[in-house]
Amino acid sequence: MKTRFSTYDIICGVAELQKLVGLRVNQIYDIDNKTYLVRLQGNGAVQKITLLIESGIRFHTTKFEWPKNVAPSGFSMKLRKHLKNKRLEKISQLGVDRIVDFQFGSGDAAYHVLLELYDRGNLILTDFELTTLYILRPHTEGENIRFAVREKYPIERAKHQDDEFSLDLLADLLEKAPPGEYLRQILMPVLNCGPAVVEHVLLLHDLENRVMPQGTTSNVDGLEQNSKKAQNSKKQRKKRNLQNAKSEVKFFDMVNDLPTLKMAVKKALNLIKDGNNGESKGYIIHVKEEKPIEDGKIEYFLRNIEFQPFLFAQFKDNEFSMFESFLEAVDEFYSTQESQMIDMKTLQQEREALKKLSNVKKDHAKRLEELTKVQDDDKKKAELITSNQSLVDNAIRAVQSAIASQLTWPDIHELVKEAQTNGDVVASSIKQLKLEINHISLILSDPYASQNEKDCEDLTVVDVDLALSAWANARRYYDLKRSAAQKEQKTVDASQKALKSAERKTQQTLKEVRTISNIVKARKVFWFEKFYWFISSENFLVIGGRDAQQNELIVKRYMRPKDIYVHAEIQGASSVVIRNTTGEDIPPKTLVEAGSMAISYSVAWDAKVVTNSYWVTSDQVSKTAPTGEYLATGSFMIRGKKNFLPSCHLTMGLSLLFKLEESFVTRHLGERKVRSIDDAPFENSFKQNDLTDMLFNEVNEDLETRQVVSIPEEDHRNDNSDFPNTEVKIEHDTGRITVKPNSLNVEDKPITDEETSIILAGPSRKKQQNAKKNRENKARSSHPEIKLSDKGSLDAEPSISSQVKRGQKGKIKKMKSKYKNQDDEEREIRMMILNSSGKGKVCINTSKDVEKSVSANEEEKPKKIVVLNPKNQMELDENDDMPAGADMDILNSLTGQPIEGDELLFAIPVVAPYQALQHYKFKVKLTPGTGKRGKAAKLALNIFAKEKTCNNRERDLLKSIKEESLARNIPGKVKISAPQLQKLKK
Repeated sequence: MKTRFSTYDIICGVAELQKLVGLRVNQIYDIDNKTYLVRLQGNGAVQKITLLIESGIRFHTTKFEWPKNVAPSGFSMKLRKHLKNKRLEKISQLGVDRIVDFQFGSGDAAYHVLLELYDRGNLILTDFELTTLYILRPHTEGENIRFAVREKYPIERAKHQDDEFSLDLLADLLEKAPPGEYLRQILMPVLNCGPAVVEHVLLLHDLENRVMPQGTTSNVDGLEQNSKKAQNSKKQRKKRNLQNAKSEVKFFDMVNDLPTLKMAVKKALNLIKDGNNGESKGYIIHVKEEKPIEDGKIEYFLRNIEFQPFLFAQFKDNEFSMFESFLEAVDEFYSTQESQMIDMKTLQQEREALKKLSNVKKDHAKRLEELTKVQDDDKKKAELITSNQSLVDNAIRAVQSAIASQLTWPDIHELVKEAQTNGDVVASSIKQLKLEINHISLILSDPYASQNEKDCEDLTVVDVDLALSAWANARRYYDLKRSAAQKEQKTVDASQKALKSAERKTQQTLKEVRTISNIVKARKVFWFEKFYWFISSENFLVIGGRDAQQNELIVKRYMRPKDIYVHAEIQGASSVVIRNTTGEDIPPKTLVEAGSMAISYSVAWDAKVVTNSYWVTSDQVSKTAPTGEYLATGSFMIRGKKNFLPSCHLTMGLSLLFKLEESFVTRHLGERKVRSIDDAPFENSFKQNDLTDMLFNEVNEDLETRQVVSIPEEDHRNDNSDFPNTEVKIEHDTGRITVKPNSLNVEDKPITDEETSIILAGPSRKKQQNAKKNRENKARSSHPEIKLSDKGSLDAEPSISSQVKRGQKGKIKKMKSKYKNQDDEEREIRMMILNSSGKGKVCINTSKDVEKSVSANEEEKPKKIVVLNPKNQMELDENDDMPAGADMDILNSLTGQPIEGDELLFAIPVVAPYQALQHYKFKVKLTPGTGKRGKAAKLALNIFAKEKTCNNRERDLLKSIKEESLARNIPGKVKISAPQLQKLKK
């Protein structure tokens, strides 16, 4: 299979690309570390043309949507820096070598991109003096030639052809050629057009497989040496077997073959001129692969093996597809390469499945044939005993008589040999004595057959039991024949069932293989899958780095101004970024889930240590180190206050997300959204208060950071003076929240513009528990009645109990006891802190120096104050090619809750905090344990496949998932928890 451009391909490709000269570079992307896309655009032109360059392999225009790396590589950034908005001035081939020079700009502002298409390939960016600015593969050739930055590119080393090849020099060239050298090997270095053109012209003129002679006799040793050389050469494509070709080798005749060779060379030179005109068509050469299908029909799969700018003679018997241009054919060849590989893998699996079925059928036929042969042999032996009854009885009696005479076994053998020597008929029929099993072997033939039949018939050796008569022995063989017939019938019956089962399994396998092939083709790898990632309960994409390099990449390239950075002060913790696509504040539930992810992907998982994580805004993260210090890869400076999150359990989950067909996306909108009080008036209020307690009570004692939370006062009633400012405090020792009025009614002080502030300080865990008990005891004595706000109140207990779901009465009873001392105002403040249901928004002042109050006037809104030097902010990639809504479109097309009737394209494994997977259809819980990740992933797949609600399409999607992709995001050694797990294991 052809894998890279030949010299003739370069000639035709460079000529065809001349139409791009004059276009400007709009943008540059990279597909991988060797392949780059250059988007070109003319002045005022609407249409854009994309040029693909792959080091050592190819260059061509492309219409295929190649998967681009969202974060450009270093080489891409360098190319963007120097080539963006530059005009493509020139495209040329360096001499006749496989090096292409792309010149952007002119004069002193010119830059060259040199593409090497030989050996391991290379891509070099140089200035107008050909001084290397960036090189993809630095290396050294010899002692003096260095390919490195700031070195001048040795353009003189490229192969040049000063004069056009002259036909008059052809005779001298052939005379100097070593004996046994193939004619095509002599011509390729001088014609500089690649092996395909040389082979084509030699085939047209009947000069293929010609070698140079030595006088009148061939140099056999030279011929064998060149055969091996041709076989081992990388330039040869192994289009024919050299051993068979050796028998077809003809010796070149200087007198008769030289004129024909000149015509062939002239034809090759004309092809080169045609290639330089840039009008070459494109051809993809195919090979027919037989595809197994049902009903015995034959179907062929066309496998691509070559792309060519001309339909050469060596491919005249192959299937081919023609295109309007050569580079269009190249684009089609490479863009379908991955699909072809999938098809070939599917074809191989189908062949293996059919081969297994064929082996079962062969084994069945062989078994039946053996049983039939046994029956025929037993029947024949019984008939021969019956036909030779007297002879058999005499032989039995003779041997029995010898045994009765108490002769030893050797003596009996001697006695039989003497009788055979004397020509005794009975003794002559004895072939062998098997006295150890009381048998003798007799040589019998049909006594009624004619002489000619006897001559043609082979004598049959029949074992006879000495304890039985001739008739009894015949009956024994008939019984054996009947037994074999019965066994044959049973085998036939069992084999028919086995064959039907094998055929059914084979058809099922073929169906599964084709289905999985289609799923793999449809499978799109999203940009975030190379990181740790999950989708939060409120539809925010959360990504984390696997190592220091990825941490650096995430922060520098993927974190945007509105995003949130989450981290934990523990070794190995991942740098986590919450991608904020809405522009609104990130809800607390998503923050807690991201914090859980940061801690789980650290040493805390294996050590089973629970710690705290924190979040900051993107403008607080800097790569600028303090004076005299150095930040290693993956390390950052956090400036300002850190907002610590409550401690969380090390509980992750493994689940599946399904890609929906576009028309089914609307059915699942809102599955993951920010929940408000209105979504669950009663139950949700308690859950929000639960989370408030966590935020207030579960902050570690050693966290010295104080956070100032600004809460705007809302005018809910007509007379604002009746509702003065209120100061809410949290006691450090008990964690108790107290509300004190601060108005003219209480202290007769004038109303000021001070804002309400809550200062958070984390008590110890033991103090939290004691304070909670004291608070509950006081509440029982002072507040016997339960009162909540108007929304979701508990004033009418019978009406509430009639609305709750079954099984929740006990839960409600506990909640009543827990929140019975909470009044309307306290609950409202708690909700505002949590930023719930559209109430006043919480603003966290992260500045180290600023704790400034904001007026509580209705017209003024709280402002986030951040003191940060703009020079210290992270430099984001201004050429981010992903639209603002691209993340949201991807997230909305993925669902963890497929419903009946959905068209599912493929499944993606996801590892996330377990609370983010509560509503997913397939999920297992992961906690720190001793199980290996691969084994856990395999067990999880089995659990999902045996789920009662799993339909056929979902099972097919499960089978297409590779275990390594399922296991790669599991934090470490794990324990899996799932309903009915023990039964599934058994």
